[in-house]
Amino acid sequence: MHNIPVGVLGASGYAGRELCELVARHPKMSLAFATANEQRGQRATFGGDEVVFKAMADAPLETAELVFCALPHGASAEWVTKARDAGARVVDLSQDLRPGTGPAGIPYGLPELGRTELSGANVVANPGCYPTAILLALAPLIVAGKIPVGASVAVAAASGVTGAGYSPKPELLYAEVAENFRAYSVGNEHRHLAEVRAVVTSLGGDLDVLFTPHLLPVARGILATITVPVTEEISQPAALWRSHFRGEHFIRVVDSPPALRDVVRTNSALIHVSTAHGMRQPTLIVLCAIDNLVKGAAGQAIQNANIMLGIEESLGLTA
Repeated sequence: MHNIPVGVLGASGYAGRELCELVARHPKMSLAFATANEQRGQRATFGGDEVVFKAMADAPLETAELVFCALPHGASAEWVTKARDAGARVVDLSQDLRPGTGPAGIPYGLPELGRTELSGANVVANPGCYPTAILLALAPLIVAGKIPVGASVAVAAASGVTGAGYSPKPELLYAEVAENFRAYSVGNEHRHLAEVRAVVTSLGGDLDVLFTPHLLPVARGILATITVPVTEEISQPAALWRSHFRGEHFIRVVDSPPALRDVVRTNSALIHVSTAHGMRQPTLIVLCAIDNLVKGAAGQAIQNANIMLGIEESLGLTA
């Protein structure tokens, strides 16, 4: 197959830059253009090749067979439509088209939970980073009907600072983040919750998710710790995940709790399951580690694009 021309809208952000690098190194894709309004005219190097950032208004959408839209939430949907009207397929990395907030009927790009609708799709909504870790950890239990109806599932997930975006913010200055660890969006009001709830419902779950995100003093990675009440004692709980995700290239069920260094710069999700002892209600503790910029954003977008285009799903990605 010839090299597929690809455009990246919003290429100056962390996810956008990661996408440009992955596209430039992809064996069947080539970077046709990259836009960055505030950095238009500036040069960047991806995969050893120099690229000049274009203004959004100057994006040659008609030259791309595929467009990744890595624009801010609220600004993305308009450009997804423009790219589609120009004849390109689109993977959108914003919240605009995701379940819970976007319009119905847009395929949700978490392949391990269902890739049928992704093949040949014109537009795919790429999941958020936190939802990716949370949903991969919970899906086998939900599908197996092992979580009591109305149960409360507690999620404490910590992310590197790139998850907060590229825009400068005082609370993300080095002196504020280094040697520190704090929770944010406390009160179960994080914007990713709508997406998580919608997908949980689509999988057949009826439960409450109590989500508290934390900011880690590292650049990248997410580690989610999820406490899940279950309907009965499960003697070998990891077997449920291994069976559910059998054959999945990017998911590994591991015997020891994963660390961020195990997943950084890969498209893998590492999952560890253990039984919580001393509990009156049977309870599992599920850990899931991903790189927020790869499996949580750009890598998953490449994975989705591969499926959309009918090429090998793992092409251009590191497991």
